[in-house]
Amino acid sequence: MTTAASLSEAFLDSAQRHAAKTAIFWGDDRYSYHQLAAQSRQIARRLSHELGVQPGERVAVWLNNCPEFVTALFGALQAGAVVVPVNCFLKADEVAYILDDSGTRVLITEGAMREAVERLTAARPHLRVLARESLGGAEPGAESFTPVPRGREELAVLIYTSGTTGRPKGAMLTHGNLLHNVASCRRVLEAVEVDRFALVLPMFHSFMLTVCILLPLLVGGSIVLVRSLHPPKNLLLEILRHQATVLPAIPQLFRALAAVPPPPNLSLRLCISGAAPLPVDTLREFNARWPARLVEGYGLSEASPVVSLNPLRGVQKPGSIGLPIPDVEISIRDEAGRELPRGQVGELCVRGGNVMRGYWQRPEDSAQALRDGWLYTGDVGYMDEEGYTFITDRKKDMLLVNGINVYPREIEEVIYQFPGVKEAAVVGRPDPRRGEQPVAFVALNDGQVLDSAALLAHLKERLADYKLPRHIIQVPALPRNATGKVLKTELRQFPLEG
Repeated sequence: MTTAASLSEAFLDSAQRHAAKTAIFWGDDRYSYHQLAAQSRQIARRLSHELGVQPGERVAVWLNNCPEFVTALFGALQAGAVVVPVNCFLKADEVAYILDDSGTRVLITEGAMREAVERLTAARPHLRVLARESLGGAEPGAESFTPVPRGREELAVLIYTSGTTGRPKGAMLTHGNLLHNVASCRRVLEAVEVDRFALVLPMFHSFMLTVCILLPLLVGGSIVLVRSLHPPKNLLLEILRHQATVLPAIPQLFRALAAVPPPPNLSLRLCISGAAPLPVDTLREFNARWPARLVEGYGLSEASPVVSLNPLRGVQKPGSIGLPIPDVEISIRDEAGRELPRGQVGELCVRGGNVMRGYWQRPEDSAQALRDGWLYTGDVGYMDEEGYTFITDRKKDMLLVNGINVYPREIEEVIYQFPGVKEAAVVGRPDPRRGEQPVAFVALNDGQVLDSAALLAHLKERLADYKLPRHIIQVPALPRNATGKVLKTELRQFPLEG
């Protein structure tokens, strides 16, 4: 697709070829490729000249969905920086950890985060803030800015993904990793210049970053950036209004769409379900009712993120994550790292130019995840005789809330900070709207009585809203096996009131 050495070079090449074309549809507003290139160059100049950002330095982008996310992304890349996309649902303490761990000195954010940003800057006098509200408009000298050259082997993005220890880890993705994944996705999705990708999920998510931002812009297509999914009919109105052709989203959205008749004159040709397992019933109901084909894929941030997809043409197997995308391999291996025969269950491993360099400043975690050229995903499954992969179990204890990874350990650590808590455990329960919801079990010190409202208030101050337990249940003690391990299988079966 491109011989460019970096994402910024590939984007500027595409912007030059498609200068007058609409790159982003945003409600009534339209942003051309020329505008995006000019605004991103402006941001690059400010980062380099005003804030002294050096090549390889980390720049965090903490924004809600908006066109400025795209210009901030490419602006930071043109300045030679490593972009750290920050989950827009996080609270100040959670963001503080990411900023400190990544060594970020510059934060691009917006007024909606003002209160949290004030807390962050008060504790970090070195932190410089660039406000979204100041990113528009022409600026003298921006046109003459020369992008900092970067190579395919150099870092482009640090994607923070939760770990079983409860502390997020920064997956180090190079320019080459992301360009490789975009090229593979272009082939498997048959993406072309006339495609318009509907972007409905948070832009910080690796699924959206590659499939809904980088892919359409490097191909010369367009992004239909949906302002809000509330009410849900907004999505369909925006798809119809701007003639979107591709919709990447999560199972819960397709479940909702499968329940309604498709509108006439639908432009969609393809829907892609990712970020969480797609129920077979949802797949069948959607494909029976809608003219656009729904296919399930699989990925993870550490693989830039797309790994596999059910083919657009040919056999689609419900319940399967499909076949590896071009230039990516999947292998099922046992605990000793030996490849298993077809049909046998083991750990899903991935190899290809899309696999991360490792985890930021975590050599032990990197060595555990990357072995003999393979990325060990922690997901468990098998491959059938035709090479289709089926996942039978997920990463230990992980929850998927609206397609976003939630690790119980992180919630448990915050519960333990509450006075009187002796032990705590968090499990996931199925939820028709969110996919799963966290449920917390708490045992207190002798003589203590649980104040659920106070505990919830404690959690709200420290955790993103989607991580908050929907039920908090006091128990005398957590069930454990003979070795003292908490039996979360028993907790998952605990009856909930209401």
